Amino acid sequence: MTVYAYAESTSCAQGERLGFHLDHTSRAPLHGSVVVEDVASGLRVFDGVFDGPRWTLDIPGDWASSLYRAVFTASRELMPTSEPAASRELMPTSEPAASRELMPTSEPASEPAVETAEEGDCEVYFAVRAARPGSPILLSIPFPTWQAYNRAGIPGEGLYWAEHPTRAARVSFDRPGGGPPPERWEEGMIRWLGPAGYDVDYCSALDLHDGRELLAGYRLLVVNGHDEYWSAGMRDTVEEFVRRGGNLAVFSGNTCWWQFRLEDGGRTMVCYRDAAADPVAAVDPALTTVEWSSSPVDRPENSMIGVSFRRGAGTWGPYMQRMHEESYVVRFPEHWAFAGTGLGEGDKFGRGALGYETDACDFTEIDGVPAATGRDGTPPSFVILATADLRHWHRYGQGGMATMGTMRLGAGTVFTAATVNWGNALHERHVERITRNVLDRLSGPEDGWEVIGPAGPLRAMAVLGPVLYGADADGMLLARELSGQNLRWRQAGPAPGVSALAVPREATATRPVGLYGLTGDGRLVYREPDGSWTTLGDAPAGATGLALVNGELFAAASGTLWRRSEEDGSWDPVDALPAMTALTSANGRLYATDATGRVRTRLPLAAAAEWTDLCDAAGATVLTAHAGRLIATGPGLPLSWRACVSAPAS
Repeated sequence: MTVYAYAESTSCAQGERLGFHLDHTSRAPLHGSVVVEDVASGLRVFDGVFDGPRWTLDIPGDWASSLYRAVFTASRELMPTSEPAASRELMPTSEPAASRELMPTSEPASEPAVETAEEGDCEVYFAVRAARPGSPILLSIPFPTWQAYNRAGIPGEGLYWAEHPTRAARVSFDRPGGGPPPERWEEGMIRWLGPAGYDVDYCSALDLHDGRELLAGYRLLVVNGHDEYWSAGMRDTVEEFVRRGGNLAVFSGNTCWWQFRLEDGGRTMVCYRDAAADPVAAVDPALTTVEWSSSPVDRPENSMIGVSFRRGAGTWGPYMQRMHEESYVVRFPEHWAFAGTGLGEGDKFGRGALGYETDACDFTEIDGVPAATGRDGTPPSFVILATADLRHWHRYGQGGMATMGTMRLGAGTVFTAATVNWGNALHERHVERITRNVLDRLSGPEDGWEVIGPAGPLRAMAVLGPVLYGADADGMLLARELSGQNLRWRQAGPAPGVSALAVPREATATRPVGLYGLTGDGRLVYREPDGSWTTLGDAPAGATGLALVNGELFAAASGTLWRRSEEDGSWDPVDALPAMTALTSANGRLYATDATGRVRTRLPLAAAAEWTDLCDAAGATVLTAHAGRLIATGPGLPLSWRACVSAPAS
């Protein structure tokens, strides 16, 4: 005898009650046993019985916030097994042969956390939320995606297959199924977190639909596995969370691909996948249930996570084992995500982490470095860390790329692994180290500095337009685009003896916009449009920093701040900062580094003023600023940047 069950919600909080509805394939009385297991730990946390078509679980307040599995087993009785008519609405039909397309043809990357249900049993998954946040990390379980694949291939009952004319446009959570797929994309990370030392809180992805209050208690939201279906409410909530300073780690692929709507109090999932069939398209186009990047929604998921399945890759059905043959290639080894891995440029890592679906952004190669173009909606702040060329997958499903990366979104940071199987490859040491780097950095206090390029022998830097210029110790002027990507420096001409650089924010009556410099032999110079340098006058000897503010020049030399007015052209000492090593300006304010390893700031007054401590200089002795960011480097130090403000409190 088979029992069928579903929960009244995909999640509940500690100390709350969760109701379950049951049915079976017999005319015998409906009763039996129920076992509840914590999927993360594998522990059996409850044994009980049910009697009748409804059962209620009182969630103890001391249960861990986690993903749970309730297994219902009907009592074995010698009764007729013919199905009563009343039970047919709850009971699923048998799995069609067509649904086997989702099954891999090789062993999954990891074993299930708990034993699968015996034939005749029914398993129901649910998340237990923390009554109050107990961790800075919140992990979302993709129940909408699980439900989308429930009863795949059954006409009128499953949202799949994607283009089959008999697919359903609306499915209910009030039915059995809706648990993890056979590949169990989410389970690897769920099982790894606890033993790895991470005590995280859990929620259902549906909790994010109107989850501003829920997310307010967390520093980092983790999306894991295969999180394909997002409602507008989910997306709005998560984007607002990140823009306000929260962080998002996407250890998922095919993420946020389809938009769906919720109806019937959140118990019906609507997804037409076709604007012509969706009646909302003519009323509220933004809520049309098509791919997020498709018309009339035109809101590519790239703008939230930097990547999309649109340029990603997929290998399905009998070809799914191909994913175990692929690896990522390192493209930015100096980035904090690779700290402690020992990986270098071009090294391969993470074989098997590239699951059967990956995400990517449109990018171009600049001197051997990948840089996002933004043509697909990826923000300019997106930094590519690793790539995988999967264009040969066009024979197996969809050819494309995978691009692991990170970006800023408002005040927060987004990291994406861009693959469904990342969590099931955590046994690979590089995958584990990267995961720890992401979780540790994004769940803790903001430390400010972020690497944007390798170390170089620079003596001075300044930004002119979109270009970052640097003068090196050999008297050459170098240039690269100012971005978070690790772009290469190119030679841009000579910079003989230049030890400090600056660019005014705007032209004045006597000083056009351009590169100004100080030389070691005490000259103020200007770079002409043809690349030559013109001497404009003298300068303090041994200067290591230059700033231009409102037509006035400030120089740092031997711990003294010097000022030259636009009127008389003489240099006068106005202040002191012991062992000042660099000077720059931004938005009408001076910034300097000193020998104590701090960045300090003050207003550009023509007299002594208080230097306010801003942040750690991270060893930098060369400093410039542009568009609200400090850019710094030093001997043997990578090129880094950070905001011109103190890091927010944790």
